[in-house]
Amino acid sequence: MSAAPPARILPEVAVLVDTSRSYGRDIVRGIRRYVAEHGPWSLYLEPRDLRSGFPDWLKNWRGHGVLSRTVDETLLRHLKATRLPVVELRTTVLKHRFPYVGMDNSLIGARVAEHFRERGFRHFGCVLDTSEAFFIQRSERFAQSVRELGHACPVFESTRANWPQHQRELAAWLRALPKPAGVFAVNDQLGFWVLDAARRAGLAVPEELAVVGAENDNMLCETASPPLSSVRLRGQAVGYAAARLLGEWMSGKRVPEPGEQHFHAPGDIVTRQSSDIVAVEDARIAAALRFIRQNAAQSLDVTAVARACSLSRSVLERRMKSLIGRSPGEEIARQKFALVEQLLAHTGLTLEAIAAKCGFTHPQYMAEAFRKRTGLTPGQFRKRHAG
Repeated sequence: MSAAPPARILPEVAVLVDTSRSYGRDIVRGIRRYVAEHGPWSLYLEPRDLRSGFPDWLKNWRGHGVLSRTVDETLLRHLKATRLPVVELRTTVLKHRFPYVGMDNSLIGARVAEHFRERGFRHFGCVLDTSEAFFIQRSERFAQSVRELGHACPVFESTRANWPQHQRELAAWLRALPKPAGVFAVNDQLGFWVLDAARRAGLAVPEELAVVGAENDNMLCETASPPLSSVRLRGQAVGYAAARLLGEWMSGKRVPEPGEQHFHAPGDIVTRQSSDIVAVEDARIAAALRFIRQNAAQSLDVTAVARACSLSRSVLERRMKSLIGRSPGEEIARQKFALVEQLLAHTGLTLEAIAAKCGFTHPQYMAEAFRKRTGLTPGQFRKRHAG
C-alpha cells in the first residue's frame, strides 16, 4: 500500500494594513485575489486604522510572512524582531531593508497637472500636508509639471493644530489665487477641507476653483460638496503584487534583494463635479455655466440662461460653443443627466422621483434618453454603480 503524500504546509500570513480608507481596503482585495488563485493561506486580518500598532499576540507568533503598511518605529521594531519575510506597502522615512511594493507618487502630481492642462487652466495652486514623504513627492511633481507649462504654482502648507484658524487661512489663500484656478490637494482629506474653505470664501466650484484630490476615498469624495475629483490609486494591483512577492519568498522560489522597490503607476482621475469644467476667463460664460449647474434640475431652457448672464441667445450660443465645445442646450442636458447618474448610484429613489428631482416631466422620456446617452437602462446603471 503506497504511503499518503505529505501534508502541504499552510502558509500563515499576517496582513497589517489599514482598512479605514479605500486604498487599504483595495490592497486587501488584491491580496485576497492572489490567495484565491495561488493559495490557500491562513490570513490574520483585523480592522485597522492608520495608527494601529503591532498586535500583541504576534510577538510570539510562529507564522511564515507579513504584509504591512508600517507607520511608526514601534511597529517597525516588532516586524524586524519576527525575522520573518516582510513586504512593506507604505513608503516611509523609517529605516529598514524590507522590499517595498506601492504607488509611484510622483506620477500622481504629473497626472493632476495634465488633467488641469487639458481643461485649459493657466492658474494653479497646491495644498500640501508635510506629514508624509509621499505627500511631498506628489506636491513637488505637480509644481514641477506646472512650471514646465510656464506657470507659477503657489503652495499652501496645511497644519492641523486649530481647525477654525486653518480654514480661515486656507480660505484667504484660495481667495487670493488668480481665477479660474486648478488646485491640487495631495490627499482626499485635504481636498475635502479645500472645498469647505472655498465655500467659506464664497468661491464657486468648479467655475472659479477646480479641485482634485488623491487616493479616491469614496466616503470623502462622495460626501464632499460638491463631490471631489480624485486620482484613483491601484490598490488591488499593489496588494496582488505584494502577495505574489511574499509567496515567492516564503516558498524559496525567489528571495528579494534587501530594500528592492516595485512601483505601480496610479490609475485614472475619477472626475466628479469639483473639476468637471473647462476653464473660462469670460465672466459672462462663467456665469452662464454656474447658472446652469445651480439650476439644471429645474425646467431650464437656453433663454433663461441667456437672461441670467445678460447675453443675447445667439451670442451665448456662439461664445459657449467656442469656449467649451458644447452649446448651452448640451450643457444643460449634461448637467441634468449627471444628476440622474448620481441619484441612481447613491439613492434608492424610484424613476418617477428621480425624474421629478431632475426636471423631467415624464420618467419614460428620461429613461429612454438616459439609455441613448449611456448605452444602459437606468436599472442596469444602478446595478453597476450602486454603493
